Amino acid sequence: MIAELSRQKAPLAPYQALLRQLEGAGFQGEIVDDYATRTVLATDNSIYQRLPQAAVFPRHEADVQLLAHLASQPEHRGVVLTPRGGGTGTNGQSLTDGLVVDLSRHMNQVLEINVEQRWVRVQSGVVKDQLNAALKPHGLFFAPELSTSNRATIGGMINTDASGQGSCTYGKTRDHVLELTTLLLGGERLHSHTLDAAQLQANRVGDGRIAEVYRCASTIADEQAELIDAVFPKLNRCLTGYDLAHLREADGRFNLNSVLCGSEGSLGFIVEAKLNVLPIPKHSILVNVRYAGFMDALNDANALMAHQPLSIETVDSKVLLLAMNDIVWHGVAEYFPTDVQAPTLGINLVEFSGDDLDAVEQRVEQFIAHLQQDATVRRLGHTLAVGALAVGRVYAMRKRAVGLLGNVQGEARPQPFVEDTAVPPHNLAAYIGEFRALLDSHGLQYGMFGHVDAGVLHVRPILDMKDPRQAALIRPISDQVAALTQRHGGLLWGEHGKGLRSQYVPEYFGELYPALQALKAAFDPFNQLNPGKIATPASVASARLTQVDEVTLRGELDRRIDERVWRSYDSALHCNGNGACYNFDPNDAMCPSWKATRNRIHSPKGRASLIREWLRLQGLHGANVLHTASGSLFERVRNSLARRMGREDFSHEVYDAMAGCLACKSCAGQCPVKVNVPEFRSRFLQLYHGRYLRPLKDYLIGSLEFSIPYLARFPRAYNAVMSFSPVRHALQHVAGMVDSPLLSLVDFQAHCRDWNVRPASAEQLARLTTEQRQRSVVLVQDAFTRYFDTPVMADWLELIARLGFDIYLAPFAANGKPLQVQGFLGAFDKAARHNAQSLRQLQASGVALVGLDPAMTLVYRQEYAKTLGQDHAPTVLLPQEWLAQVLPQTDRPGTAGIYQLLPHCTEKTNEPGSITHWQQVFSRLGATLQVLASGCCGMSGTYGHEARNVATSKVIYGQSWQPLLARYHDTGNLLADGYSCRSQVKREEGHTVRHPLQALLEHVRKNTV
Repeated sequence: MIAELSRQKAPLAPYQALLRQLEGAGFQGEIVDDYATRTVLATDNSIYQRLPQAAVFPRHEADVQLLAHLASQPEHRGVVLTPRGGGTGTNGQSLTDGLVVDLSRHMNQVLEINVEQRWVRVQSGVVKDQLNAALKPHGLFFAPELSTSNRATIGGMINTDASGQGSCTYGKTRDHVLELTTLLLGGERLHSHTLDAAQLQANRVGDGRIAEVYRCASTIADEQAELIDAVFPKLNRCLTGYDLAHLREADGRFNLNSVLCGSEGSLGFIVEAKLNVLPIPKHSILVNVRYAGFMDALNDANALMAHQPLSIETVDSKVLLLAMNDIVWHGVAEYFPTDVQAPTLGINLVEFSGDDLDAVEQRVEQFIAHLQQDATVRRLGHTLAVGALAVGRVYAMRKRAVGLLGNVQGEARPQPFVEDTAVPPHNLAAYIGEFRALLDSHGLQYGMFGHVDAGVLHVRPILDMKDPRQAALIRPISDQVAALTQRHGGLLWGEHGKGLRSQYVPEYFGELYPALQALKAAFDPFNQLNPGKIATPASVASARLTQVDEVTLRGELDRRIDERVWRSYDSALHCNGNGACYNFDPNDAMCPSWKATRNRIHSPKGRASLIREWLRLQGLHGANVLHTASGSLFERVRNSLARRMGREDFSHEVYDAMAGCLACKSCAGQCPVKVNVPEFRSRFLQLYHGRYLRPLKDYLIGSLEFSIPYLARFPRAYNAVMSFSPVRHALQHVAGMVDSPLLSLVDFQAHCRDWNVRPASAEQLARLTTEQRQRSVVLVQDAFTRYFDTPVMADWLELIARLGFDIYLAPFAANGKPLQVQGFLGAFDKAARHNAQSLRQLQASGVALVGLDPAMTLVYRQEYAKTLGQDHAPTVLLPQEWLAQVLPQTDRPGTAGIYQLLPHCTEKTNEPGSITHWQQVFSRLGATLQVLASGCCGMSGTYGHEARNVATSKVIYGQSWQPLLARYHDTGNLLADGYSCRSQVKREEGHTVRHPLQALLEHVRKNTV
């Protein structure tokens, strides 16, 4: 039985005092100090964990100004504050044991786009890909290209001076910053941009903080110019964090933005930015060069750079092998042909782009000629990805490299702590040789990828951070790599910021470090803003830089979880915080609850963080989470009453996060680390409700498959009762369900007779000849399409019959998915075993088993396989998978019309090949099927029917599906293959969309009349 877990230590008194004053002064954003939120914000994509005291989510600039003003008062000088954007840093830049100031939840608007002058004004919480989506209709883009571009905020990019792919052409973020609006501690509003001499002098005059900042920065720039020139390396990446080298621009003008870019929130709150944007190149060609060894790829880089491509990205064999087993490989396999005799162990992705297609093609031809003639490096071959879509697919694989490295098998995983070093490109091969020798001396494996054109390589040593001996290697390896990069004229932090690796700053800056301290003191005299990073004010005696092994490591807490529990919950506990689930794109399936709420608790990363902490606390309380026995009814009633009376238990916070999950399984398919929230969610619900009473809705949902065959005998009576106002009221206010689907009145048995559908039995199927088996199919029923969406099931029967196949109907049995989703795992196990045994007997005949609804059908190859074992789970195909197997493989001219498909989330993220099967089937029957980029419909089984979720369900629907319905509905050719998706459309729009099978049937009917 799970232990009751009381709320963890409340925020310290100084923080409570500030938060009370903040609330009383009219702060309009959210002020949050619950343990769940603090736990989720305690980690990023680094090896560290720091529990903040609380978090605030400002609604607008005035909120930030109010906070900055109050925090500067003498009574609050013990409070530290850290701005946070996307929260995907690899070095703990935004981690704090103080107050998190999250600028991403509300301050995320694109404020102004000036197409003629090519600039844009945005709030700091705008995501990079969000900005580029807004700019694309104007033919413009914001250039710095990051692997995390779908969740990295502009504020975060500015604070780390982010660069990434193409930086040798486009530069870093600071090269595109025109103006910044920064709120300083005390509340002063600093509007910084390039200043001439007169403007600078005007800003130096006065008693306020802004004047002090300008006096300090300009004095450093003028009096220490020679030292700055000597210390700052002549690298593309330069030195992020207080970039003194660019305070003076080439024409002598002064620009304070050079130190604000890369300052990691240690100087002020950057709330708004005016950015330079560029025209999107009209033509792009990516040359994918394959090598037999990773060092060959590195050694080839200098020769390739002579052709002046836009960028050169490199990936090693470890990342490639991980990508081959990931969803992303489905779209890029054609560009990386396999050869057993000469396997690819390294690649260079070399991009050429421009507005003149002939010129771009000529450069590519010259480049390919070099590849064919040059024999200094062994190359296995090359392919071309031509056009923005093709190039984008390949780069999508490269972008996932960071996350994919976290998905190696075993407990030792690649760890980011020396992973963004930069050296002069001509030193890169020699440097990496020494780097590899260093890691080899510790007996470590590693993964590598990076930007060889800029001399930046991401190297991640593979360590089990739960092992104290391996965790102890962090400090010596960091020391050795810091020294190694200096010997090669490079940097320890070339791209991802300093963060909790700032202890090496004084050594790198030498005599110039006091200037950094003076700058920090001018902005933040009492060391309250993200202290311990980059520099500390010399005037604060207690201030010092944080050491790399001083902050709690996640592994220190992980090792307190019992190893048996760790192995059992590994899909949650291996989450590395890469943040792929924070994808802003509403037309991407992952993660709908996060997109709708903007609350990081309601994301796969958030839920994984909570279950990880919950399991750790369970262990501390001696609870056995591997034992699923429930408490007595009396105990559950008593505990539930105690909860209503306000007794605290962290389990309730975890429950709220789990209850908000749609169980769509997009995370299981799209997360690079394969965090499977629905799987551990169902286990948590089972344990939680062993101590607390279940809501009535759980029993209604869980029993639906068992009760509906009996209720369906009286469909009109059932529908009348469910439509009766008092029943609907009781359903909502007692059972927690806002509505329930009504039974179909279509006579299914009549359709079975019309199309000669026979009951399936193992004995009957065994008597079929080989030829008869090939022309037969067994349909596996599910409760939803059989009883609620019967017209689709009936049309499916007709389509199969018209295609010339004999139809056998498997006996209806509960699939068990509703039980599994709600955490009735014992009951699900029984249902799965019973159903699997029956279906496997039918399968033994050799006749294909085919389901209809994707969510229900995929349970057989996912939850059944996990519960019963792969060998005991029946093989049930999706309709399009079966049709793609049996229809002649000859495409017909697309004369039957063009259709648009809104695919089911689980299907497209967990079985992406099945979407291609739909297109193949349509093509073979003479039609064209376009697959629309779409997010979640918001229904996801029963999620959208539940009272607690209905508002979020509608928000989710409005983000993606509603605009697509408005755009394509009038064509009459919009299709959706998910039952819950079609139900959501009917509820929200008042009309239905057809199933793809119904469109195919329409076409087949026309051709057989």
